[in-house]
Amino acid sequence: MNKKIALVTYQQQARYNEGITESEDDLLLKFLQEKGIDITPVVWNEPGVNWQQYDVAIIKSPWDYHDQIDTFYAWLNTTEAAGVQLLNSADMVRWNSNKKYLLEIADAGLPVIPSRLLPQGTTPDWHSFFTLWNTDKIVVKPCVSAGAKNTMLLTVNEVAAKQAFLDDLLQAEDFLVQPYLEEIEEGEWSFVFFGGAFSHMLLKTPKQGDFRVQHYHGGTFKRAAAGESFVSRAQQYVDQFCKGTLYVRVDGVISANEFYLMELEAIEPYLFLSTAAQGYENYYQALIKLLA
Repeated sequence: MNKKIALVTYQQQARYNEGITESEDDLLLKFLQEKGIDITPVVWNEPGVNWQQYDVAIIKSPWDYHDQIDTFYAWLNTTEAAGVQLLNSADMVRWNSNKKYLLEIADAGLPVIPSRLLPQGTTPDWHSFFTLWNTDKIVVKPCVSAGAKNTMLLTVNEVAAKQAFLDDLLQAEDFLVQPYLEEIEEGEWSFVFFGGAFSHMLLKTPKQGDFRVQHYHGGTFKRAAAGESFVSRAQQYVDQFCKGTLYVRVDGVISANEFYLMELEAIEPYLFLSTAAQGYENYYQALIKLLA
């Protein structure tokens, strides 16, 4: 295999690495190089990079893409136009970069946490969402975001005090609003797929008093088994919406013995490769099939 590959990453920021004792990027890079693959780490927005020198660009960890989304879209366009094979594809990444895709998946009949779009510039009746879902807590999140950026848990008693702040946020961008599911406190399930095939699963748990499961917000993760029926359900999202992907992570919660999708992660998910005995090998096998 003579293809020259870029492992696309980001300008390192300490906050994204809090709670992690080893670099998944470094370990994956070493594993692939030992398999004989010509692969080099490259920062996606590093000035002066000649992307035409690469045959393939694996989008691994551009964890700051959402902070400069227009620049990121331009990079996708430029790299694709240069004839570089992107994994995952530019079309998949563009689609997955905006959480409005959740509405599309729900419309297709697959279980998704109920979601309503709040278009930029609107001033919604915030109390109506509590009534709609018969809940006293809702979650508000930007449509373009990662790592729980600007994601808020809002109680019915906080609406009056925070309404002006929320309305100001809506002047800048689109948001989604969802009911808060208490099951998130028990953990968020992640099912990891490579080349469309299931690899491994784990459970991510928020710290006490929080609802965010990311490691840099104090969340923890562990190997766990959710049962074959939930693996089959996760497979449905991949088969229907993520064909041709090198990687995708299906995240959600289990409530009343049903899996509800929170997010499909097909841009830059942490893959928890070290939690599975065959994690790195499964990634490699999916990669060489796509390269072939």
